[in-house]
Amino acid sequence: MSKLENWNSANGHLPRGSIVALITPFTKDGSVDWAKLRSLIDLHIDSGTAGIAVAGTTGESSTLSHAEHCDLISATVEHAAGRIHVMAGVGANSTSEAVALAKSASDCGADSLLSVVPYYVKPSQQGLLDHFSAQADAANVPLVLYNVPGRTATDMSVSTVVRLSAHPNIRGLKDATGDMVRASELVEALPTEFALYSGDDFTSLPFMALGGCGVISVVANILPKRVNELCQFIDRSELKEARSLFVQMLPLTRALFAETSPGPVKFAASLLGQCEPVVRLPLVLPEESTREYLQECLREVLEHAA
Repeated sequence: MSKLENWNSANGHLPRGSIVALITPFTKDGSVDWAKLRSLIDLHIDSGTAGIAVAGTTGESSTLSHAEHCDLISATVEHAAGRIHVMAGVGANSTSEAVALAKSASDCGADSLLSVVPYYVKPSQQGLLDHFSAQADAANVPLVLYNVPGRTATDMSVSTVVRLSAHPNIRGLKDATGDMVRASELVEALPTEFALYSGDDFTSLPFMALGGCGVISVVANILPKRVNELCQFIDRSELKEARSLFVQMLPLTRALFAETSPGPVKFAASLLGQCEPVVRLPLVLPEESTREYLQECLREVLEHAA
């Protein structure tokens, strides 16, 4: 039995492999493009993506209204129709709002929830314990914690993650610290059935090689088959092949993070016809030099695959 089969047998409620941090497509007037959303879901199903993380940071959740946020999750669940795992972003810096989002997402049929450390307010570790416990108490599906101190200004400690892992509904962590010492500590401290996802495309390979079960990926918006293949190589312990593929994708990965995400990935997706090149303020599209860099990197990586 492969690692993937073992995982699905022991922990079938959360996916193993490539989970796309899905962009939210907008029309030219800035409203949600529901037809393009459905096309993106189908694209990832056809590409072998293991799951869709919707209404997260890459999905511009901070610029969505509460109604749009809930409608986006509901529409994704409806169109996915059980064909792919749907992980709903339910993060907020107000615990009452985060609890309401968790209830709404779990009630509408999301398979799991993804909740970021509350941003700006800089809670203590005890505050994090209470915040995430309240969300998990309100949900009837697995909750995945999301630690990204570069955006939130608060770092959730390994000991806090361990304490939260005792909650029956808290079943995973997206770690976007980019710190491989941290990754080692997490693998050592947490039970093997606790899902550890890389939240950093630059360190997805070493994170998974250390024992992570997958990546929640921005790059997968543009190269869904390639990121899925990377995860499969690592799952089969084919590290030479994984390294080669990882290095091939690095130039595009750098380009996609050359400016604040998701501006670059939204522009790259528009080049592929996946969406209009539209983001909501205060986010903006990348500058002309970055656009040229993106076009060059995208052309090279697509030619390499031909």
